[in-house]
Amino acid sequence: MKNFLTSLLGALAALVVFSVGSLFCLFVFFVALAVLMGGGEKRQPTVEKGAYLVFDMSVNVTDAPEQLNPGALMEALAGGGDEPRQLQLRQVTGALKAAAEDGRIAGVFLCGRFQPSGYGTGYAALREIREALEQVRAARKPVIAYLDSPTVREMFVASLADELALDPYGLVVMPGLASQPMYYAGALEKFGVGVQVTRVGKYKSAIEPFTRADMSPESREQMQKLLDDLWGDLRNDIAAGRGLRARELQALVDAEGLIRPEVALRKKLVTRLAYRDEVIEDLKTRTGRQGSSEPFKQVSLPEYALVLPRGTGPALPPETRMAGGRGTVAIVYAEGVIVDGDGSLAEVGGARFARQLRRLRQDDSVKAIVLRVNSPGGSATAAEHIQREIRLARKEKPVIVSMGAYAASGGYWIATYADRIFAEPGTITGSIGVFGMQFDVQKLAGSVGVTFDSVKTGRFADTMTIARPKSPDEMEIYQRMVDWIYEEFVGKVAESRNLPRERVHEIAQGRVWSGAEALKLGLVDEIGGLDAAILHAAEKAGLGDGYRVREFPRKKELAEVLAHMFGEIVPDQSESRLGAGAKGAIDGVVSRLRAELGVLNQFNDPKGIYARLPLEMIVK
Repeated sequence: MKNFLTSLLGALAALVVFSVGSLFCLFVFFVALAVLMGGGEKRQPTVEKGAYLVFDMSVNVTDAPEQLNPGALMEALAGGGDEPRQLQLRQVTGALKAAAEDGRIAGVFLCGRFQPSGYGTGYAALREIREALEQVRAARKPVIAYLDSPTVREMFVASLADELALDPYGLVVMPGLASQPMYYAGALEKFGVGVQVTRVGKYKSAIEPFTRADMSPESREQMQKLLDDLWGDLRNDIAAGRGLRARELQALVDAEGLIRPEVALRKKLVTRLAYRDEVIEDLKTRTGRQGSSEPFKQVSLPEYALVLPRGTGPALPPETRMAGGRGTVAIVYAEGVIVDGDGSLAEVGGARFARQLRRLRQDDSVKAIVLRVNSPGGSATAAEHIQREIRLARKEKPVIVSMGAYAASGGYWIATYADRIFAEPGTITGSIGVFGMQFDVQKLAGSVGVTFDSVKTGRFADTMTIARPKSPDEMEIYQRMVDWIYEEFVGKVAESRNLPRERVHEIAQGRVWSGAEALKLGLVDEIGGLDAAILHAAEKAGLGDGYRVREFPRKKELAEVLAHMFGEIVPDQSESRLGAGAKGAIDGVVSRLRAELGVLNQFNDPKGIYARLPLEMIVK
């Protein structure tokens, strides 16, 4: 009995200690979560007269508002995780445009190095940022930049700076653009995984990583043309920003590759060589704090964005931002791979996006819809579900498409019926083509002694199996389906874009095009960014200046995050980011391999038919 009472008291004491510890941990969790999500009353930043807006470019610029990622959040709470900080594109451009008109802001200071991840920080988004900076300069406010190892991305944005300082021991990493796809056919063969493909379009190279060890001639041709278009546009703007001729910059790039500081200065690519502290001291002088121990007068871009009028679009002129009441323009962000079903936070789930578009179509307060597409495509079935809702919505209200870095294949499928399509010169679009891909594990299973057998009631009853390769008759079935979907795709483009079907066949074939070329071909209507699309949508809906902007998916409030966290905490399964979190050379390769192989989980179309770009068309 004594031992029993001792054990009972010990158990009760342990339970109390455990409960108190659990409550304490839970309290710490809530506090940490509130801090991470910005819960509670936010301190309103003060903007001093004569301050500089500081844009630290060490971020990943996304189209959509940052969404809750339970896996990444748990990693952050545990002190791990290496995801770059995110800023939304409209947050950046809105702050810059407001700074141009704000009498308190004396200029803009650029520093840092972009951290691209997923489909963020594409050249289309960077062009919109650059155009916002041009408004700052047009307001006769200086743009000052300090860079240590700028790449093409940073040079493209900072090239129009009035003063561009490079670290004396820095480097201009601007050898041009390149794309280096990975190929898995040898690895799949080695491990006994069979791949059978069906496709339409000689340029539809999305299946090549699984069937080849290198680029096909057609793939190489289209990639070379695409890179030439993108680089030509970037090079010309960088050269113009620095007061150079395009051929001078090209000669410098070809001669140096990695441009040393003294060469960059001599060739007028930068205005001076300076250490960070020297640039900071100059900013102190500019803001009236020369010799002071205080920092120069400044406000960070994320903080400055907090004091902008809430719930309004940065596309609106400052004097009309609060004049809401006539209606709403809804922005729907289709950012990521298109998958069947609801998809994850990093994907465009066909069912989920169709529901959202249906709600907006039925919402009388929503007078126009802007679909921002930043997607390489994916499931043809899911793309059709989304497109169906767009066609229905067009009968009720204007639907305008703004293309981001990618709007290709399935991404173009969902865009083609819009009333008007806006793209940037560097947008990757087109890729009107279809493929099917069938895997089998017969050799892999056999290597470990696993075999399969079957009983069936029809000739093709087991055709969906991965236990064996498909027979020639079965492959004919899949090819017929691919041919059918391709002809549907071509017909939809011909109808929606008012182009002869034969002409669409010529420019389709799975070939990718830059936004500039797509405009010439009639695949898009106008060169312009998201703000231009918003303004056009409001104009077409007859809203004038008095409208408001709502975003979907919107950023969740703390209470919603907590409800979600306790409802379902799962590791991040998206694995769709391009080289996210890479630190070193080996880490970069491993991270990219993991991400690209993880893309296989996104091949979930019920018919096994896809309209998407090559696994990841990375342009560096």
